[in-house]
Amino acid sequence: MANTTLGTVWNLPNYTGELYTSDVKNTPFLSMIGGLTGGMMTQNFEFATDSTYSHETAAQPAITETASLTAPTAISYVRGQDKNVTQIFQEQVSVSYVKMSNAARLEGINTAGATNNVISEKDFQIAMALEKIARDVEQTFLTGVYQIATASNVANKTRGMIALCTVNTVDASAVKLSKELMDTLLLEMFNNGAYFKNMVLFCGGFQKQLISNIYGYAPTDRNVAGVNIKQIETDFGNIGIADPHRFMPAGTIGLFDMSAIAPVFQPVPEKGNLFYEELAKTGASESGQIFGQIGLAHGPSFLHGTITNLATS
Repeated sequence: MANTTLGTVWNLPNYTGELYTSDVKNTPFLSMIGGLTGGMMTQNFEFATDSTYSHETAAQPAITETASLTAPTAISYVRGQDKNVTQIFQEQVSVSYVKMSNAARLEGINTAGATNNVISEKDFQIAMALEKIARDVEQTFLTGVYQIATASNVANKTRGMIALCTVNTVDASAVKLSKELMDTLLLEMFNNGAYFKNMVLFCGGFQKQLISNIYGYAPTDRNVAGVNIKQIETDFGNIGIADPHRFMPAGTIGLFDMSAIAPVFQPVPEKGNLFYEELAKTGASESGQIFGQIGLAHGPSFLHGTITNLATS
C-alpha cells in the first residue's frame, strides 16, 4: 500500500489480521553500537572522532659514548584530529479527528468478532515514524557521505563507515570474493596499524553465502548439512560475521572495529533527543513531529577496512 501524508478515514483504512512488512525492520549495526538510546552526547554539531599522532620509522640507534654527552635533537610529536557531524532526522505524524474516532470501521474481510489490528492510529503512526528513523540512521551509518553545513540552507550529513574506509580498501575489480581477497585486506589493515579489537564483518546476502562457502566445512553428522559461518579465526584475531544485511551495497564487504564506534546524540535543551512534540493546531487533527540530531563516532580510518566492487552474481 502507498504511504500518505495526513491520515484520514479514507486514506488509512482499518483491517483485521496480523501486521507484516517486507521492508527491513532490523538495524543490526545500530543495535551493536547502542541503538537510539545509548551512545555519546555533544553540544556542537561538529565532534571529534579521533586524535592521531605518528612515530618516526623504527630503527636501531647508533649512539657513541662521545655522542651521548650531547643530547640529541628533540622530536616533537604533532597530533591531528578528525571529525564528523550530527545531522537532523525529522518526521511528522498527522491523523484527523474523524480517522481517530472510526477505529471500529473495518475494510476488507470482516468476520464476526473481528477487531482492528491497530488499537491507536496515532500511536501506530508514531511507532512507524520511529521505525523509519531507525532505518534511515542504519542506512546513513553504513553508506552516509560527509557534508558540513555552511549556512542554514545547507544540511549536515554524517559520514558512514564505507566512506570512512579510505586507508584500508581493496578494489576487487568485479571478481568474486575469495580467501585471497580477504587475506589481502587483513594484511593491509595489519600493515596500516589496525588494532583488531572487536572486528565484525558486514555484507549482503550474496557475499554472506560466499563467506560460508569459502570458510565452511562439511559437518560430521550425516543427518545435518550446510554451514552458516558466524566467526572466522585469522592470524590477526577473530572476526565476527554479522547476519546478511540488506542495507550493505551488494558488492561491498565492510570489516569494522566495533570497539571504536558509537552513535552521537545532540539533545535540544529541556527536550532531549529524538523526542515527540505536538505541533500547533490548524484544524481537526492531531499533528506532531519527531526530531533528533544524530551522528556517528567511528574512530580513525585505519581501524576499519572494505572490499569494494565485488561480483554480485
